[in-house]
Amino acid sequence: MRFTSFVWLLLRKDFRIELRTKEVLVVTLFFSSLVSLVAGISFYSGALATSAFAPGAMWLPIAFASVLATARFWQRERENDALAGVLLSAVPRTAIYVAKVTLLVVFLLAVALLVVPLAALFFHIDLTIFGGQLAVLAVMVCVGAAAISALFGVMTVRTGARDLMLSAVLFPLLAPLIMTAVAGTRELLLTVEAGQAPRWGDLRDYALLLGVFDFVAFSLGAGLFGLLVEDT
Repeated sequence: MRFTSFVWLLLRKDFRIELRTKEVLVVTLFFSSLVSLVAGISFYSGALATSAFAPGAMWLPIAFASVLATARFWQRERENDALAGVLLSAVPRTAIYVAKVTLLVVFLLAVALLVVPLAALFFHIDLTIFGGQLAVLAVMVCVGAAAISALFGVMTVRTGARDLMLSAVLFPLLAPLIMTAVAGTRELLLTVEAGQAPRWGDLRDYALLLGVFDFVAFSLGAGLFGLLVEDT
């Protein structure tokens, strides 16, 4: 079988389980929207608060959703030694990693599709002005978060305190990604508040940083996943 066929088989298995249970999607969407809701209610104090707090309300839920989704997806692999069965098959280790990254990207994009408009609603942001720029940031943030989460999530498969360990490992690693997205979004908001039209050039440096992060995270993940998964 081709590499893409292995990836598709693994993805189809995970999506079928999720369509049947809907536990990861419901929990991540509910929790992420709750974080954005609390941030919107707690920090909004007028137009001056928009550029200060809206970016955090948009992107912080992505970090929380990454931890929640990753923990549950890898917990499924732990149940009934499902991961051991996959490892005993002819599936390449890299295909397992790519499938998990793709799965997480889809779920994190679903979260972003909910929380970004929700935060914009609470902070009275017109997304039609720079919705395209935010969409690019969302894709790059979700790819980077998924690449990091899929790699370190496998470390917790056989760990008793896996949720605590995963949180302790992932949050510091996701911090540069989230802070870059927050800074880029704040730059766009400040441009609008100054009465100017946001330009794609305003995001050049931030997009470059996110691109480097995504490339390094995915490259390291693809290279190290096989070693980590053998030790679980």
